[in-house]
Amino acid sequence: MSRHQIAALLDRYLNGETTNEENELVKRWLEENSNANPQWHDLDPLAKDQWLSSVFSEIKTTIHETEAKVVSLPQRKRGLWRSIAAVAAILLISFTLYLDWPSLQSRLNPVELTALQVPINQKREITLTDGSRVWLNAGSELKYPKTFNGKTREVYLSGEGYFDVRHDASKPFIIHTATVLTTVLGTAFNIKEDKHKHTIQVTVTRGKVSVSNGNKLLGVIIPNQQISFNTLKAEVVQATVNANAVVAWQQSDLHFDDVSFGDAIAQLQIHFNVKISFSNAKLKGCRFTGTSLNDEELDKILKVMCAFNNAIYQIKPDGSIVIDGPGCNN
Repeated sequence: MSRHQIAALLDRYLNGETTNEENELVKRWLEENSNANPQWHDLDPLAKDQWLSSVFSEIKTTIHETEAKVVSLPQRKRGLWRSIAAVAAILLISFTLYLDWPSLQSRLNPVELTALQVPINQKREITLTDGSRVWLNAGSELKYPKTFNGKTREVYLSGEGYFDVRHDASKPFIIHTATVLTTVLGTAFNIKEDKHKHTIQVTVTRGKVSVSNGNKLLGVIIPNQQISFNTLKAEVVQATVNANAVVAWQQSDLHFDDVSFGDAIAQLQIHFNVKISFSNAKLKGCRFTGTSLNDEELDKILKVMCAFNNAIYQIKPDGSIVIDGPGCNN
């Protein structure tokens, strides 16, 4: 693992965002070095976080020492602190993390984040303290600091968001979406995370955007270009798209550009917060193209879609909708 990956791992560990496998990796560092003290297994999560933070406090004190690879600890701190010294030494020697202490300090002592969660049938807009604006789609969440005090401006996105980032060459703006990092100086772009399809899409409407998976660059894209990354298969696809169509949701429009009937109905379910199902699964593969403004009623939209795909729909007593028809040949 590279030093950047280690830093990111510890960052997520201290934020409680690591998987069980990653938690085991951190534990193995402690168990495989300096005859790990059994007290580690008795610590609660808060104590473990404090322990790992102390590791980097020890690193900080060694940066300006002549022999930076040696971590000296008082005799009375043997035992539990011996493992801390071992981990600190390994990180110093193997990954040279001490070279990045300023950034690591901010990572391992993160500022308190504010979480903005958007209900499933709403959208939200927020202006961050640097002047950047973010539009969040239904069911999305954005975590952000009250102020950007470090050398970077970092936020965490789950779901879909459109970003119009205020330019600041001295402070790159970084969006964390699962393992994908989107880095810009000042531009406008859309990020969409689909947890069901295991994909993250980044689409640029203005400027230039760098997209990476950890420390692996996936690509650099400009307006009307999109990077789609499959987090399950680690596959990346870069394509030219109509960016205005991708971000139409931000303008409160429903936009369908040669999408499957199934995908179009999925958007309607989210937009109108109603359950819609197909009695004939073959209908899902039919294609549809069209744009519907936000103020149009669901009934009118369904009439157009069903007429286009030779289908009918029925509203059940509970308010749910069922679509039926023979399907189509694709």
